Amino acid sequence: MDYSDTDDSLRRRSRKIAYLGESARRQFESPSGRSYGLMGELNYMQEEDIRLEATRSRLSNALKRHGDLAERMSRDSDKTIYERLHKEFEAARALQTQEIYLDGEQWNDGLLATIRERVHMEVDRKAMARDVSTLHSPHFQERITYKVGDKVICCLEGARIGILYETSYAGEPCDIYHLVLESKSFLEKMTVLEHTIPFFLPLREAENDLLSSNAMKFIDHVGELLQAYVDRKEQVRLVKELYGNQIKEIHCSLTYHLILFAIADFGCKVIVKLKYADLVSVLPTNVSVVAWPIQIRRFSLNTSTMNTLEGPTCLLYAEDALRTMSLPEAYAEIVLNLPQALREMHEESP
Repeated sequence: MDYSDTDDSLRRRSRKIAYLGESARRQFESPSGRSYGLMGELNYMQEEDIRLEATRSRLSNALKRHGDLAERMSRDSDKTIYERLHKEFEAARALQTQEIYLDGEQWNDGLLATIRERVHMEVDRKAMARDVSTLHSPHFQERITYKVGDKVICCLEGARIGILYETSYAGEPCDIYHLVLESKSFLEKMTVLEHTIPFFLPLREAENDLLSSNAMKFIDHVGELLQAYVDRKEQVRLVKELYGNQIKEIHCSLTYHLILFAIADFGCKVIVKLKYADLVSVLPTNVSVVAWPIQIRRFSLNTSTMNTLEGPTCLLYAEDALRTMSLPEAYAEIVLNLPQALREMHEESP
């Protein structure tokens, strides 16, 4: 038997296996020559995730700074518009020859059509030839301002109708807002020309939905939005003013339709969450009030122990108060009855 052929075959097979092993090893090497197995791949992915998260954080901060800057610029612009419109409305009211107070059914589409006709007649009058007798006609000199609830409606120069919204809280006057409507002719629909209404209230949506089909309803709806917004804002302001030493945290959306705050002066932390069904609501529809942790001290004949209730505990009486009372009134009710409610929880706990 010739063993030389067998030895050559074994040597060739060994070289082939060695070559395949070397090839496999190279496939798992990084360009720098380091071993790049499964653990290396995982580490690389983790590093990529960290870098991605850092990039996302920087982008988020940049967007936040951009938003803050845009809001500040918007406020400065709104202030300029407010001052100009306020002077124009004051001048229009100073020139009025009559102020008519409307109630109930007196405020209707027919009256609004009359106001529109009046502003277009004023434009036509000024466009006519300079006829002294026409310019001084008593019919065209008449300037009427209409008072409808918390709205003042007057005729402005240039076929414009101005609406002044006077908001209040607890009988006291609050912020004033302006809205100017314009139409190119009596037959064309009106559009919002300018205003001083906060940018986060859905004025544009209301204009698209209502102004072309029912201008009176649009004007009333804007007033409801503004009054409800001021009411919610003033409720939060008053609570902070009266009970700021007890409130540890308070967070609100721009429209004040989402409110979150915490009370932490009663041996436990009470978390209050309020959500309003829509932007014309002044009482919340979704309410959550929970207390946690609640410490319970138990006494026996010779010892005393301290237990903690597991998880948050709902305060149902507080939720009922917030659904039916203004926020300052409900807060006073919560604080007044909280010690008794905690004692009852202690007695009912096993």
